[in-house]
Amino acid sequence: MVPETHGTNQDGDLYFELVRSFPLRPLRSEDELDRAMKIMDELLSRGDLDSDRQDYLDVLSDLVERYEDKVHSIPAATDAQVLQHLIEARGVRQVELAQATSIAESTISAVLSGARKLTREQIERLAAHFGISPAAFMESPS
Repeated sequence: MVPETHGTNQDGDLYFELVRSFPLRPLRSEDELDRAMKIMDELLSRGDLDSDRQDYLDVLSDLVERYEDKVHSIPAATDAQVLQHLIEARGVRQVELAQATSIAESTISAVLSGARKLTREQIERLAAHFGISPAAFMESPS
């Protein structure tokens, strides 16, 4: 699928061969995404890429990322989702977490039910307890 070099490559000839084989334009379908991913996989499997292949790969990966962000975006996790995941992953009970962080068990329960958001101080305590960055609790702007 990816053109091979034939002799020496001058003035980006290989780059334009790649563009002719799969034009660099916005992806508009899952089929185009699949084709782009196959080309990227093939290029990446080669290892050391010449400048034409690397330039093409850079632009194609930007187009794939843009399509995936638009069509397959993953919403930011809520405080409740992050906290629930950490509790389950570490196998702790709410009462143990409350004792270890000096956050009332009722507050932890309210956060987990979605009735309440964490304060900055609570985020810092939880992050320190779980050994993670406080940024894990920060929702990114949409």
